[in-house]
Amino acid sequence: MEKYRQPGYSIEERVQDLIERMTLQEKVGQLNQRMYGWDAYVRTGEEITLTEAFKEEVARGGGMGALYGLFRSDPWSGVHYGNGIPTENSAEAANKVQRYVVENTRLGIPVLLTEECPHGHQALDGTLFPVNLGVGATWNPDLMQRASSYIASEIRSRGAHIGLVSALDILHDPRWGRSEECFSEDPYLAARFTEAAVRGMQGTTPEMLAGSDKVAVVLKHLCAQGTAQGGRNAGPAAIGERELREIHLPGASAGAKAGAAGFMAAYNEIDGIPCHANHALLTGILREEWGFEGIVMADGVAVDRLVALTGSHESAAALALSAGVDLSLWDTAFSTLEKAVSQGVVSEQTIDRAVSRVLRLKFRLGLFDRPYADETRAISAVGAPAARETNLQLARESIVLLKNTNQLLPLDIPKGEKRKIAVIGPNADRLYNQLGDYTSVQREGKGTTVLQGIRTCAPEGTEVVFALGCGIRDGSTAGFKEAIAAAQDADVAVLVLGGSSARQFNGAFDSNGEAIVGEGSPSEMDCGEGVDLASLSLGGVQEQLVERIAATGVPTVAVMIQGRPHALTGIEAHCDAILCGWYPGTEGGQAIAEILFGKVNPSGKLPVSMPRSAAQLPVYYNQKDPGRPRHYVDMPSSPLYPFGYGISYTTFEYGNVSLSTDRIKVSELEAGGHVSVTVGIVNAGPRSGAETVQLYIQVRESGISRRIAELKGFRKIELASGEQQNVVFKLGHEELAFWNQDMLFKAQPCRVRILVGGNSVDTAGTELLIVP
Repeated sequence: MEKYRQPGYSIEERVQDLIERMTLQEKVGQLNQRMYGWDAYVRTGEEITLTEAFKEEVARGGGMGALYGLFRSDPWSGVHYGNGIPTENSAEAANKVQRYVVENTRLGIPVLLTEECPHGHQALDGTLFPVNLGVGATWNPDLMQRASSYIASEIRSRGAHIGLVSALDILHDPRWGRSEECFSEDPYLAARFTEAAVRGMQGTTPEMLAGSDKVAVVLKHLCAQGTAQGGRNAGPAAIGERELREIHLPGASAGAKAGAAGFMAAYNEIDGIPCHANHALLTGILREEWGFEGIVMADGVAVDRLVALTGSHESAAALALSAGVDLSLWDTAFSTLEKAVSQGVVSEQTIDRAVSRVLRLKFRLGLFDRPYADETRAISAVGAPAARETNLQLARESIVLLKNTNQLLPLDIPKGEKRKIAVIGPNADRLYNQLGDYTSVQREGKGTTVLQGIRTCAPEGTEVVFALGCGIRDGSTAGFKEAIAAAQDADVAVLVLGGSSARQFNGAFDSNGEAIVGEGSPSEMDCGEGVDLASLSLGGVQEQLVERIAATGVPTVAVMIQGRPHALTGIEAHCDAILCGWYPGTEGGQAIAEILFGKVNPSGKLPVSMPRSAAQLPVYYNQKDPGRPRHYVDMPSSPLYPFGYGISYTTFEYGNVSLSTDRIKVSELEAGGHVSVTVGIVNAGPRSGAETVQLYIQVRESGISRRIAELKGFRKIELASGEQQNVVFKLGHEELAFWNQDMLFKAQPCRVRILVGGNSVDTAGTELLIVP
């Protein structure tokens, strides 16, 4: 028996043996992921049949490296409950694909099945969690790790192997439609969630990847998409190496250290070099500096876009492959690699390098020894009760209370008293508007809207009335009359506003799946991939609606359902209370209602700064310190709500910040020494609650310009009313070193102001000296 078929040999021995047996055609086949998975099958009744197109694709490459989106369901793929793969038949369908590839190719190399899971598996019946921006607002990576483990279990139970996870984009320009896919504007916070996602999906040891409930993680996008010029999708990132290393690479580094199996290159360019052609990034930093040994996957049709640089598909493929891209996605270019070798623009040794990485992942996943999935497991793994409870808890912790004048919230309705609540707004009763982009078709009756949640949680005898009021971007005010009438007769009005990333089945899509929403389009979709904004104000006539409702004199609560931090300046003064709910997922309506009625105390904190206007941008908190005030004349320079901000139904008071030592030597830090930072927190309010204690540093006299503040630690704690707790942070080399003038990550003498508080502005602290 061939060595590669025998599990007794090491993975490296099996990889080498297999490569030596492969033809160039078969090698190139392993580097291609050309096909949309939904084109690989046809469903007739309950029968799933493989298409001729799929069989031809397998024959073309003498095998198949990977197949994308076998289970994807959404308007772009056109897959729904009538024509998609039913959950109970998922593993059977995956096994049909796998069996055909294994049994109808010379070497029987299994295929990788790749699935989208930016906030849950994008498949029929897949659990959809809050989007990343909401997850970042929880400041609870442990909860994210738990949610990620359920996502992995669902994907693997269906028979798939790779999860594409949005994690690496840092939100610097909220006009960008993909803002919802970012964890934060802060690299430290985003890195903690990135490593949590990897550990949850892959496990905490390399051996766990071959288990029946783990999948390989491909983190995207590498890198700096979140700082695209003008907030336009895939636009250039006008940054230098210092900004790249300080802001945009820490998440990828954390993911690599956590064991991520792969990275997806980004569409944007950095200083004139597209990421798919960036050898310094994909090979120099990722592999040579970090020692990463996994795969790099291309983004959809991105390698074909390099033809503008090279003039031919063969040269584009050679450029990307040489830079460090191993596996294509839907492009034509990588299918020409045989011809590229014959033309002399790339060597077969370079192809072997990439093939070995793809094969190594297949061996790590155990596919050569156990290529087929358990055909009964998906039924119990998908939509498990524990996943739903974690989903609900994520939604609860993601919601940020921004304003609460005169403690309007929680809504206190004494038992037996009759009250009337008017629920108004375009996002009050539209489930898809709560779910974000990359969302699968939902089964009828699944999930809870805000209106449904309020009706379920409201005390007995409470009358709940609903009026739409207006649309997301529709300019019609025809619904105002009904909304005003509902509010005038109510004890409180709950306005559910914001944006939408909901795609429509009659929508237009680009070759990579992004939505095409043209200038001046009347579409209600104003967020998501390909949907960038110039203004951050609420769309349509939503601000007018708020003004008209507030003019009735009814106490007004605004609930923001959004995929980006909108500028709320136009409504803030008219609302007595504001909740930021992001896109909270299928359980979001229940979670928001529980907070409105005080069944849950809000604990979310902003993972991004909330701007007053798009004209302020950039407004992220950790900009470079100019050394002196630099203000606008026509509006404040500060955000409407700062990074890390979020209030509660109780009150937390901070004590003095103390250090284990007020000075430490560079040599001590380099030897593993650290400084302990201790602060006491007491819950001085009337009810129990959770507070996220945040630690920032401000650095002076370090030889380079530094940032206004830098997050270096956080801890989320639960405190009962009157309870006090000391929180201890440790600052060592990783937290106190920086990229110096020679672009070396080192500790150097400087003054460090250590600040602790409940957000990035309201802090107190003390000074630490780092000495020679």
